[in-house]
Amino acid sequence: MDAESGGGAARRKVSRPWSAELLLAYQSLGVVYGDVATSPLYVFKSAFAGGDIEHSAGNEEIYGVLSLVFWTLTLIPLLKYVLVVLRADDHGEGGTFALYSLICRRVRAGLLPDGEDLAGRREGGAAPPAPLSAVRAALERHRVLQRMLLLLALLGTCMVIGDGVLTPAVSVFSAVSGLELELDNEQHEYILLPVTCAILVGLFTLQHYGTHRVGFLFAPIVCLWLLCISIIGLYNIIHWNPHVYRALSPYYMYKFLQKTQTGGWMSLGGILLCVTGSEAMYADLGHFSQSSIKIAFTSLVYPALILAYMGQAAYISRHHNFENINHIGFYVSVPEKIRWPVLVIAILAAVVGSQAVITGTFSIIKQCCSLSCFPRVKIVHTSSTVHGQIYIPEINWILMILCLAVTIGFRDTKHLTNAQGLAVITVMLVTTCLMSLVIVLCWNKSILFSLAFLLFFGAIEVLYFSASLVKFREGAWVPVMLSLFFMIMMCVWHYGTIKKYEFDVENKVSISWLLNLGPSLGIVRVRGIGLIHTELMSGIPAIFSHFVTNLPAFHQVLVFLCIKSVPIPHIRPEERFWVGRVGPKQYRLYRVVVRYGYRDVPKDDIEFEKDLVCSIAEFIRCGDSDDQNGFLDGATDHTCERLSSISKGLPFQEEDGSEINGSDSSILSTDKEMYQNTIGPKAKRVRFVLPKDAQIDSEVRSELQELTDAREAGMSFITGRAHMKAKSGSGLVKKIAINYIYEFLRRNSRGSVSAANIPHASTLEVGMVCQV
Repeated sequence: MDAESGGGAARRKVSRPWSAELLLAYQSLGVVYGDVATSPLYVFKSAFAGGDIEHSAGNEEIYGVLSLVFWTLTLIPLLKYVLVVLRADDHGEGGTFALYSLICRRVRAGLLPDGEDLAGRREGGAAPPAPLSAVRAALERHRVLQRMLLLLALLGTCMVIGDGVLTPAVSVFSAVSGLELELDNEQHEYILLPVTCAILVGLFTLQHYGTHRVGFLFAPIVCLWLLCISIIGLYNIIHWNPHVYRALSPYYMYKFLQKTQTGGWMSLGGILLCVTGSEAMYADLGHFSQSSIKIAFTSLVYPALILAYMGQAAYISRHHNFENINHIGFYVSVPEKIRWPVLVIAILAAVVGSQAVITGTFSIIKQCCSLSCFPRVKIVHTSSTVHGQIYIPEINWILMILCLAVTIGFRDTKHLTNAQGLAVITVMLVTTCLMSLVIVLCWNKSILFSLAFLLFFGAIEVLYFSASLVKFREGAWVPVMLSLFFMIMMCVWHYGTIKKYEFDVENKVSISWLLNLGPSLGIVRVRGIGLIHTELMSGIPAIFSHFVTNLPAFHQVLVFLCIKSVPIPHIRPEERFWVGRVGPKQYRLYRVVVRYGYRDVPKDDIEFEKDLVCSIAEFIRCGDSDDQNGFLDGATDHTCERLSSISKGLPFQEEDGSEINGSDSSILSTDKEMYQNTIGPKAKRVRFVLPKDAQIDSEVRSELQELTDAREAGMSFITGRAHMKAKSGSGLVKKIAINYIYEFLRRNSRGSVSAANIPHASTLEVGMVCQV
């Protein structure tokens, strides 16, 4: 069954009782909706802050803004995300890269080989109609379209990172701005900024504890905040202007734009902020379910926000004598008796909303690292049960420094909200473009339906985008500069990774070269298992020939290990390891391809080594079968490698030099005295646990015996330290990108050894210069 056709109707579903869905909906309030729930703090203030429109006695402006806010909330979060975009999950995951991976997997538009065909995860389904085949063929044939698709996904990703910088600053600063109404002008100028910076520093400092430690506080805070703004909004509607509901008619939106014209168009940049955080509904889809997110938004978040905005409009429509435009914000509509408690709740809610955006930034950077679009960084998993809760120290401190810089640099919400608005609408516009491709390519819908989706929502978002971009000099330049910086870094890293892969392919050594090595050339086999890390799935990497040329010796069991990250969220455990043989059996050379999805959590080095050895042992026990699930590799060499999927490795046990009971015929172990002097008194003994009815011939038993001996001697990890250098005659741009930017990023990022969780004591780095 096609898991991607029909708009998700046939997608894998997990049946849950209604009680479980309601619990997930409650939990999603604190993780998903913290940002959009705090938008009433600054929307009306931002709409009037530019001086483009004024609040007149006729209330046309305030009614028009309310009408625009209502229809923007209805069309974008409710209609676009809840009814359409949430259905485009990538095996339960969401976000910009989820859409990109769906498209790449369906049309093979990825620029970097990922080895996905090894698992047979490419969905089949019915043959698409003729128009779809033309679109698919165009994307697969033209490299330019593939690069444009990648740049579009990277643009959305960079804007998400920019939103991670701006949202904490806007939310916390707007929440703390309530002090203006309680303090003198001379006091709040010296208190507002330090308090905001102190809260931001505390917020980023607490990130290493993980969201799971404070997760129980998130949902109650957001629930309390939504209840608070609902009650205040309802009170203001009844007390000040019960007829404010009339402003929900689109007629007031039309009348507003007709009266204000250019000023009203420029104010759209502030009105846009009412949907900040809507993208989190899709980005955080992997933590919850479609039903829970829909229930939370439609039953609580959406009604509470509408009541809050109507209440503010009702209050402002009866008050025209504000001292300055800054007092048109949220707190002025709060009754004075409860203003301090509301201020405290608002600050807590702002911190919760900021936390969600920061965590989302961590998640999307992890996805970029997995797909070779971001330098490798340290990723700490803060929860043993929820794999999506991660912490990236380097990114956390960079976000904190940038967040403090924009807060101190602007010192007001006007410029901050201008910057945030451009970042938010750019992400939404990218989502609309990618979603239109998913509709026509993955859901097999009519191209007219895809164009209707693109034109309808694209027209709305382009209007808001133009209003935000026109304020480039008033703060909107910040996300543009941040995105440009991260875009250059990510593009250079991706380009360098591709060039490194192409160099490895061009300079790989044929298997026949390795088979010709022997004692006559001084090659010595030493005890143990040698893991040669390579990005190639066929042939011998150039780094190995470089190593053997300078040190003519390698281990008795040699494994060419290829760790691949594929553009799908999760790889099933039975499809993770693919094992094959390189050359004749007596050479004891194996190839292992280990695949991880971009949301998978790699095991630690001990568990990984055990799984690796068990998979090789199971491959040896089963023999070189012609399984239909096998995958032929190395077609360029005379010897073809067949990689077989190992669903479950052959288990083994380790004991600290103790006696092994030899009476159990199902256990294969080494002789007690064998290599005793070499291993030492504290070496771990290894034994494989075979099935009781297993029939093993002498040749297979001998090969398993040698694998056991090698495992007892230990494992070594041989990896390359490639220094990239542009070839002589290359252009200036290429030289700068490779020789300086890429090399700087490579030197200051984590190597492949760290990414694979291999201990430094077991590693050997081989350096070589790669002319690309």
